[in-house]
Amino acid sequence: MAISTDNVMLALSRVIDPDLKKDLVSLGMIRNLQIKGKRISFTIYLTTPACPFKDSLKKACIQTIKENVDAGAETEIAFESRTLSGKKEDAEELLPGVKNIVAIASGKGGVGKSTVAANLALSLAASGAKVALVDADIYGPSVPIMFGAVDKELTSVEENGKVKVIPMEKYGISLMSIGFFVDASKALIWRGPMASGALKQLFTEVKWGELDYMFIDLPPGTGDIHLSLVQTLKLTGAVIVSTPQEVALADARKAVAMFENPKVGVKVLGMVENMAWFTPAELPENRYYLFGNGGCRKLANEMNIPFLGEIPIVQSVCQAGDNGEPAVLNEKNPAKSYFDDIAGKLASRISVVNAGAFTTVLNP
Repeated sequence: MAISTDNVMLALSRVIDPDLKKDLVSLGMIRNLQIKGKRISFTIYLTTPACPFKDSLKKACIQTIKENVDAGAETEIAFESRTLSGKKEDAEELLPGVKNIVAIASGKGGVGKSTVAANLALSLAASGAKVALVDADIYGPSVPIMFGAVDKELTSVEENGKVKVIPMEKYGISLMSIGFFVDASKALIWRGPMASGALKQLFTEVKWGELDYMFIDLPPGTGDIHLSLVQTLKLTGAVIVSTPQEVALADARKAVAMFENPKVGVKVLGMVENMAWFTPAELPENRYYLFGNGGCRKLANEMNIPFLGEIPIVQSVCQAGDNGEPAVLNEKNPAKSYFDDIAGKLASRISVVNAGAFTTVLNP
């Protein structure tokens, strides 16, 4: 019996997307199906270029075609992606070209939030996504140092009668920080309204263009900057970074409560535990839990929030940031795989949240 389009599509309707819990056909993820004899080719459209299930989806499609269509079929599968956005197309947005805006926050300083934000942004960019990182820590900007961009000059362009700053491009992502505009050797003595106004300018007076993800590295705490942000931008959600230490978790709990307060209404996409354990190079099988064991996972479960993963204490992560080359840029860095895994889970979580408003996820 000749292989037909109907038979192939029926077989592929048995393959379920692990995130969206629906089959690939009803989600509109199967495109460009071509059949020539026993050769079958098609494209799977993903909801994010960072999809962690590419290999498993490919294997499942090939297997179901062999079992339900023709055991001798030769199947070729390509992947393309179109990052989902939860924004309504007719809504007025401050940043219409940005599909997803994610705040990276912590209740307490010193937990490695900026390091996590930088590495997650770079990991998603490496998957093919268009990514920006905004350093919104007005009083302690760290992006210029972490990306080797101290004293770098920005350029601008006139657009519709207004001058807009061009973000700095480094390692495949767009960067913006108050640190590009102020003297790093001097303290900023700004009251809340002035700091909030400066933060708003980082978004309104910058030419961002089209982006799949914009990460905003927020200052620690739950103050004016955070409230100004949620009033200015439509956030896809927030990620809370904490160490497993009880004193840090107490503040992380407050950060979750702030975002999920009904008056704020920002979904917490997940929690990340940084500095989870330490493994000496000479004892690679050993783990030493310096700040407690699994505290962030327990808090996430208690508050019914997805737990995105753990990152161990790795000295080279700190050194990489100080040298202006974040850890995920180095294939040999032992922390890279942890950042990549968390980035994939975060991208999947964003797709799930955004897909809630869609019947067919990927419209032709």
